[in-house]
Amino acid sequence: MARVKIYSTGVCPLCKRAKELLQKWNIPFEEVRVDIDKSALREFARQTNGARTVPQIIIDEKCIGGFTELTELHMDGELDELIDPRPS
Repeated sequence: MARVKIYSTGVCPLCKRAKELLQKWNIPFEEVRVDIDKSALREFARQTNGARTVPQIIIDEKCIGGFTELTELHMDGELDELIDPRPS
């Protein structure tokens, strides 16, 4: 199972939706709140190559983007491959 991390803030409606979708799809994740932890904000900047918006979602150390990218990956059937890759 892939490690999923979501960088978020407490007031972001898209962060809330992204977390709800991950829960609905039974994908475990770690939430990192960048609005309450300065070290998390530095980690966020490093992991996302300086992204300025939340949510930002990391799967196995790779930034896939935000809410829109998450839903597009799911709709295209590519999210399952990222979460649980099958051997070739």
